[in-house]
Amino acid sequence: MSTATAQAEPAATEGVKRPVLAELDMPLGKRVRLRRLLYGRGVKNGIALILPIDQGLEHGPIDFFPNPPSQDPDFQWRLALEGNYNAVACHYGLASKYMDKYAGEVPLLLKINGKTTIPSDAEAFSSLTGSVEDAVSLGADAVGYTLYIGSPRQDEDLQQLQLVREDCDKYNMPLVVWSYPRGAAIEEKGGRDSLYAVDYAARVALEMGADIVKLNIPKHGPKDAEQPAEYAGIDYDYGQGARRVVESAGRCFVLFSGGSKLGDDDLLSKVRTGLEAGATGLIFGRNMWQRPFDEALAITEKVQELMRDRR
Repeated sequence: MSTATAQAEPAATEGVKRPVLAELDMPLGKRVRLRRLLYGRGVKNGIALILPIDQGLEHGPIDFFPNPPSQDPDFQWRLALEGNYNAVACHYGLASKYMDKYAGEVPLLLKINGKTTIPSDAEAFSSLTGSVEDAVSLGADAVGYTLYIGSPRQDEDLQQLQLVREDCDKYNMPLVVWSYPRGAAIEEKGGRDSLYAVDYAARVALEMGADIVKLNIPKHGPKDAEQPAEYAGIDYDYGQGARRVVESAGRCFVLFSGGSKLGDDDLLSKVRTGLEAGATGLIFGRNMWQRPFDEALAITEKVQELMRDRR
């Protein structure tokens, strides 16, 4: 075993303690909002299931093709209400035009930046689409910000996030960072799904002041050998990779992303892996609302059953 492997492997294999809200030092207003988000709905044990519907901006209407009724945002809001989700994550327009029937019933996580898929990811940058003040006026319990680690425009991104974080501190609004590796430099070092890339993304979110970080679980793949030597020498499986990035997120709560639609068995396996790794929750969109409504409710219940077993 190489020295790099011997030093790095324990962090990928040891158990990771999930952060506990009551043990974190934070302002009262932020604590109140996080408590509503984590304990107000869902399984009410501090583990959250959030339904994102920001894909219409990020991917375009094509994401609604598999289930045409889902193009109406009321489909997702109703699913969040009847499925007992902890929150809906969306941009300003969907919140201001569609949440009136659900206000006070389903918490809002307002996304305040975004981009389309039309430009290349090589120049990834998400401009502001809203503000922390918008989140306050809509009664949101958190704001969401997408940060692209490794993009050529990373310097602008970090500066923009710093200003958002200052506003979050001003209003005691929890900050959720979608921390995504992107760009040619990342692809040259193992790719966006490598352990190196996701581990780095987790740490950057912590360092930038996120309260919650949304991550993908690192994947084993042939490009892993292109990672920096310290990572290329680590022999890890899917679960160990998940645990390592949770550890790197420190006192940030971690939400693992669902990504593209999976079969039920693969989806539930991802849930188990994320929760066993110490994640505070899951943010699953297409895997839920790209199904007919009754099927979406059924898979939601299966996911929440696994969440109930965790503390």
